[in-house]
Order: sequence, then structure tokens, then C-alpha cells
Amino acid sequence: MSQLERFYKEETGMGVVEVVLIIVVLVGLVVMFNEEITDLVSKIFKSINKSAKKII
Repeated sequence: MSQLERFYKEETGMGVVEVVLIIVVLVGLVVMFNEEITDLVSKIFKSINKSAKKII
């Protein structure tokens, strides 16, 4: 059996541990940058509202 065939058969995809680690990192980033994210989203919505009022 060639190395490529062995690699293909052994490759099972992402496991539960990898998915949990990714989620933990993302939640950590959100907690660390909560205030900055809130300010950014608030500014974006204010800009959208101003633009919508100009169209109407």
C-alpha cells in the first residue's frame, strides 16, 4: 500500500477535541474584546441607520 493510500485511509477529519478548542479560543477572544466589539457594532448600526434615513 502506498503512503498516499495509507494517509487517505487514516485521515478521519476533525475530532471533538479540536472543535472544542476552537470554540474555547473564540469565546476567549469575545470575552477579551467585548467592549471593542460592542462599540464597533454600535457604530456600524448607527451608520446604517443614517444611510437608511437618507434613502427614505
